[in-house]
Amino acid sequence: MKPYVITALLLGCSNVFMTFAWYGHLRNLSHKPWIVAALISWGIALFEYLLQVPANRIGYQAMNVGQLKILQEVITLLVFVPFSIMVMKEKLSLNYLWAGLCIMGAVFFLFKDKLTVG
Repeated sequence: MKPYVITALLLGCSNVFMTFAWYGHLRNLSHKPWIVAALISWGIALFEYLLQVPANRIGYQAMNVGQLKILQEVITLLVFVPFSIMVMKEKLSLNYLWAGLCIMGAVFFLFKDKLTVG
C-alpha cells in the first residue's frame, strides 16, 4: 500500500504546481505579454515535474500506466475544483459532480482487478 500513498501525495503536490502553472497566469498575469506568462509558467512547471516524475516511477511499481493516469485525473479534479472556486472565483456547478462521477467510473474499471478478493 505504501507506493499508492507516496504516489498520491507526490501527485497531489505536483498538481498544485501544475494547476498554477497552467491556469494561474489567467488571473495574475493577464495584463502581461503571453511570453512572460509562458516563461513564468515553465518555471512553476519545473517543480511539478520534480514531483511528478518520481511519483510515476514509484507508482509504476504497484500500478500500470492506465491506473497511474486515472489516479492523476482524480487528483487533478480534487485540486482543480477548489482552485477554480477560491483562486479563479468561478462558481461551483453540478458539472463538476458529473465529471467526478465519470472519473470515478473510470477508477472502478481500471482498479477493479486490484479490488477483487480471491
